Amino acid sequence: METQTSNEYKEVISRCKELFRKKTIDYGTAWRIFRLSSITDQIFIKAQRIRSIQEKGSQKVNDPIEDDFVGIINYCLIALLQISYVKDERMEIPFEELEPAYDHWVSETRGLLENKNHDYGEAWREMRVSSMTDIILMKLLRTKQIEDNQGQTLVSEGIEANYQDMINYAVFCLIKLDYHV
Repeated sequence: METQTSNEYKEVISRCKELFRKKTIDYGTAWRIFRLSSITDQIFIKAQRIRSIQEKGSQKVNDPIEDDFVGIINYCLIALLQISYVKDERMEIPFEELEPAYDHWVSETRGLLENKNHDYGEAWREMRVSSMTDIILMKLLRTKQIEDNQGQTLVSEGIEANYQDMINYAVFCLIKLDYHV
């Protein structure tokens, strides 16, 4: 059954995917050079910029924070793609080959969102964008710790789950900022 959230989610992801496609055409898959920890740091830079602007109430670089949330989504998907292609040593992978893997991770992540929305009753709709930004930053710190522990955890979810949660919170922020319209 299609819900409002499902439709909004699809619209946000569609815009993110189109930007990913265009950047892949422009730049190829230069991101393949990144270690996973470097992708995590790229996501951190974007989340930290958003928080800094939220706290200061102003910005000097005229790029909207919506672009940074899109960047968080696409970098998280790039991280998940890197995990998927860990044994593939190619630097260049055509978009047509990446697209099914991108779609797979989006589908898995959206499924996670739908399950959590069922249990939590879409509590995110009552949250502030600033709180969700903080949650993204907390997930980043967790991810960094897991990376520093060579991916080993005792009781927590792994790196993939943290990237997926960051995607979902960034989508929520974009929905609340009317990016899907």
